[in-house]
Amino acid sequence: MSGYQRRALVASPTAQAQAARASLADAWDWCTIEEADVVIALGGDGFMLQTLHTLLDMRRANVPVFGMNLGTVGFLMNEWRQHDLEERLSNARAFKVTPLLMTATGIDGRVHTIPAINEVSLLRETRQTAKLEVRVNDRVVLEELACDGILVATPAGSTAYNLSAHGPILPLGSAMIALTPISAFRPRRWRGAILPDKARVALRVLDPGKRPVSAVADQREIRDVAQVDISIDRARELTLLFDPEHALDDRITMEQFVA
Repeated sequence: MSGYQRRALVASPTAQAQAARASLADAWDWCTIEEADVVIALGGDGFMLQTLHTLLDMRRANVPVFGMNLGTVGFLMNEWRQHDLEERLSNARAFKVTPLLMTATGIDGRVHTIPAINEVSLLRETRQTAKLEVRVNDRVVLEELACDGILVATPAGSTAYNLSAHGPILPLGSAMIALTPISAFRPRRWRGAILPDKARVALRVLDPGKRPVSAVADQREIRDVAQVDISIDRARELTLLFDPEHALDDRITMEQFVA
């Protein structure tokens, strides 16, 4: 027995994921997420992030999630199989993922506080290049960054948007975060920074009226921001479960050798 007695089953709305959910419906006596001590998530990486955010919103970050890939990439997911799920849960390796906390202040003065598991990104809203002041631990490190945007990524998210923006891959347990520009124009040669995960990053939008910027925490967007403050949220650590041969730390490491 896996030790998880109360199991919730959730699936993305795609036909493939819903068919898989139907095939598992009679396997166990499923419960709701509110009652569960483990969640089985069927879908892709986007649906995994959605499930983790649901747990954060419900203040149930301590509930582990075992995902099975019925999406596209499935980096945060295990292989889809239905016949040996009990054994897989018993043998699964647990990995802790610490989210970021984004505090975005709009040009209207409203403050939005949202967690991010993969990354927080700032993106220009119009054809106008974004201009940002970058501060780390209250120290101005870039007086003006002209760019399409910038992002802060966790190790778990370093192989996602961050990698596409030519940011570094951060191994799990590295206690680092990545600060990566998106199409930087000035300073042209700045390629980003790797910071201790204790660092506090503040991004101030210069001339937000002429050059509006949005802030995105994973899948949640706030338009027309004036400033965004980002730090690690150690109070809401999440747990992902993986098959031993499909462990997240090894997958992140091996991404460094993908041609």
